[in-house]
Amino acid sequence: MTMMTPSPLEQEEDEEMLVAHQELSAADSAQPMEVVVQTEPANTAESQAPEDPQTSRFTWTIENFTRLSGKKHYSDMFVVGGFKWRVLIFPKGNNVDHLSMYLDVADSGNLPYGWSRYAQFSLAIVNQIHQKYTARKDTQHQFNARESDWGFTSFMPLSELYDPSRGYLVNDTVVVEAEVAVRKMVDYWTYDSKKETGYVGLKNQGATCYMNSLLQTLYHMPYFRKAVYHMPTTENDMPSGSIPLALQSLFYKLQYSDNSVATKELTKSFGWDTYDSFMQHDVQELNRVLCEKLEDKMKGTVVEGTIEQLFEGHHINYIECINVDYKSNRKESFYDLQLDVKGCRDVYASFDKYVEVERLEGDNKYQAEQHGLQDARKGVLFLDFPTVLQLQLKRFEYDYMRDTMVKINDRYEFPLQLDLDKDDGKYLTPDADRSIRNLYTLHSVLVHSGGVHGGHYYAFIRPTLSDQWYKFDDERVTKEDTKKALEEQYGGEEELPQVNPGFNNTPFKFTKYSNAYMLVYIRESDKEKIMCNVDEKDIAEHLRIRLKKEQEEKEHKKKEKAEAHLYTIIKVARDEDLKEQIGKNIYFDLVDHEKVRNFRIQKQLPFNSFKEEVAKEYGIPVQSQRFWLWAKRQNHTYRPNRPLAPHEEAQSVGQLREVSNKAHNAELKLFLEVELGLDLRPIRPPEKSKEDILLFFKLYNPEKEELRFVGRLFVKALGKPSDILTKLNEMAGFSPNEEIELYEEIKFEPNVMCEHIDKKLSFRSSQVWEKNTHFQMQTSFRSVVIKDIH
Repeated sequence: MTMMTPSPLEQEEDEEMLVAHQELSAADSAQPMEVVVQTEPANTAESQAPEDPQTSRFTWTIENFTRLSGKKHYSDMFVVGGFKWRVLIFPKGNNVDHLSMYLDVADSGNLPYGWSRYAQFSLAIVNQIHQKYTARKDTQHQFNARESDWGFTSFMPLSELYDPSRGYLVNDTVVVEAEVAVRKMVDYWTYDSKKETGYVGLKNQGATCYMNSLLQTLYHMPYFRKAVYHMPTTENDMPSGSIPLALQSLFYKLQYSDNSVATKELTKSFGWDTYDSFMQHDVQELNRVLCEKLEDKMKGTVVEGTIEQLFEGHHINYIECINVDYKSNRKESFYDLQLDVKGCRDVYASFDKYVEVERLEGDNKYQAEQHGLQDARKGVLFLDFPTVLQLQLKRFEYDYMRDTMVKINDRYEFPLQLDLDKDDGKYLTPDADRSIRNLYTLHSVLVHSGGVHGGHYYAFIRPTLSDQWYKFDDERVTKEDTKKALEEQYGGEEELPQVNPGFNNTPFKFTKYSNAYMLVYIRESDKEKIMCNVDEKDIAEHLRIRLKKEQEEKEHKKKEKAEAHLYTIIKVARDEDLKEQIGKNIYFDLVDHEKVRNFRIQKQLPFNSFKEEVAKEYGIPVQSQRFWLWAKRQNHTYRPNRPLAPHEEAQSVGQLREVSNKAHNAELKLFLEVELGLDLRPIRPPEKSKEDILLFFKLYNPEKEELRFVGRLFVKALGKPSDILTKLNEMAGFSPNEEIELYEEIKFEPNVMCEHIDKKLSFRSSQVWEKNTHFQMQTSFRSVVIKDIH
């Protein structure tokens, strides 16, 4: 058997936008440079409305550019939105062969608590020969104390920048321009979503904003929520293993909690336990996976068929020959529709493209049964539309010219009311049921903000289909107007007001990287059915009881956490713990402190009073208790180091913890030594001198490959291991004269190392005494492991 022994003692398409400091060494310092700065005054009024952008244009002229010696350089500061900003450049690139350039919040270490600003900005290297060739890139970012710089690691190739014929470096001078528009954001840390809106958000596990936006959309369809509540679950189910129960629990908390809700139980019920598993999905895939799983779980229950009733529609794929009487139809169902964005100005244009007729002729003729190759028309028409229409917008596509995925940020409009019966029902098959009015009202807009290789999802939702929209952005919920939910999510470009109207300023334009990714419409004639009332009577009693208990436990833990500074956790290990753990959970060390009895004791309580509590707990008289402090060794194992002195036991628990705990955490680890008399009742511990060493023994049986704790002994430093062999045999259950060998376990990693111990040397002169470690006694069939401590 192996023995363990202690020794002694987020890219934007092809340009990656990064927080600059993630790649930089703190040792990098800006070098002096000659600069000329021109800044146009900014409106710095803090009282400005949050939606009013405050803008500024800043010019930075850098002379002697090729002689800059530092890795990074900062511009002078300029003010926008009442705060100081600056431009950060890496003349030789931030670990890339491109110029790297970022917008930075100056003096970020002194920002007010919870400070946050949303900024749209462009950075440019001016072409001093041909203005129209100026290299300019724009982006947007939510700046805060943790992410205080943002921009482009690969702004432009160094080969272009340093080529004098290109016009960017003239007379060894480079001109940088920054145009910044800042919006003040509501203080994130003090904002109370429930108080402000009546709704709560969902916590982000690190890569689950896409899931949060979809879950909020589904939750705010009361008919769907009610169906989930009515799925049969029992008190014996565990949320982490049951999608229905996990979703019920999540929806219940969204409905009745005052704070944001965690989604870990739900993702565990999907089988998603790692960060990588989150990254393998998107909104559309998650929607399909979730609906398929719920549809399967609803079979044979009172809510069977709910998913189909809500989301299922049908279309007909047809091929119709032109010159002969032959037509082929294939009916297909769908839960969502993927609509083209590129080349389409709005949703209606996408539907027009969806049902567009394709001509099959020439080399692409259709092979018709019994008619051979024929000219034909191929297309799709809808047989019926679902109650809830889910439209996935194809914002991402593969660019064959660039051999990469790109995001389509083109302007794409969508209406508040969508009429799919327009133009005499041109999207419908001739035999579709025309008595159903396919007029839809917009319920939610799921938004993707960012580029193809990273970004953020959030949702605009009308929970009651009123004029009031709400933005659900992970934990934060805010009230928004219709313009924010619709027009500002169309995509395309945004032109901000000029800084100085009347002057010949270039318009300040930004590509809007935040745009609609998924739309959810509800049929007008089904609104009352879908937006029904959901209350506690719809929730199973066992679920209410379970969640109420969870809430009480959560409040209890919250209270404990708030009062943690008033208490010390004392972890008491005893012989019983060693017997229980060694050979099962512990092989190398003596005990796992996480699995011993914990006492939560007020810091001001005298330690002697704590001993009275131990007496009640274990039935061990105070005078029979001796407590030892544990010491952590260099190999990260623990051993009892020394017993507490009488003056220490007179101190408070808090004082003792401060003195004994170098790590300054809230725990005090102790070993409780209890000696038993002949009648097996606790007696007063024996006096201990400096010459006494306390040894702990483990017995190893090589035949059974078993290890167990057999006890402990005090020995004298000048004594020899040979003096205690008879006692060791007795403890091990061997005959008194059994021959045994002793070994010291030196270390476990990277290789197991044991050293033989000479039984004739004294404990003081032996390696055991010198190293304060432990040793092992072994015959060809039996072994005893001994841990020592003085």
